[in-house]
Amino acid sequence: MATQEDKRIQWKNLRFKPEEYQLLEKRFKKTSFRKLSEYMRSVLLEKPVTVNYRDKAMDDVLEELVLLRRELNAVGNNLNQAMRNINAAHGNADTRLWMNLMSVINSKLEPSISQIKERMNQYADIWSQKLRAAKA
Repeated sequence: MATQEDKRIQWKNLRFKPEEYQLLEKRFKKTSFRKLSEYMRSVLLEKPVTVNYRDKAMDDVLEELVLLRRELNAVGNNLNQAMRNINAAHGNADTRLWMNLMSVINSKLEPSISQIKERMNQYADIWSQKLRAAKA
């Protein structure tokens, strides 16, 4: 429990113009603080304020990665359906048909998977260059 010395007992009111308050809110939202009062107290008392920086260039990379993940999920779903059908038809004449179908699917998937791997490697290179630049 907080002692009497730890409690905040002084109350001060501030008035802002609408544009001042919008600026304050904008800056507050970029920080890791949960409450505006905590943020304001830190600024007024000149304590360190952690600001979250968002790299707009990485937004494109993240969007591309989301699309790649969706494509990989679709590929995985298609393969699972094909394997279920092969297992269900085990021993039937359909088995050969499904095995041929799997080889066709595999031949079509190889280029897509290679392209996805290539893009992922490119993004990894970009990311590591940015990390190296940030450390320097």
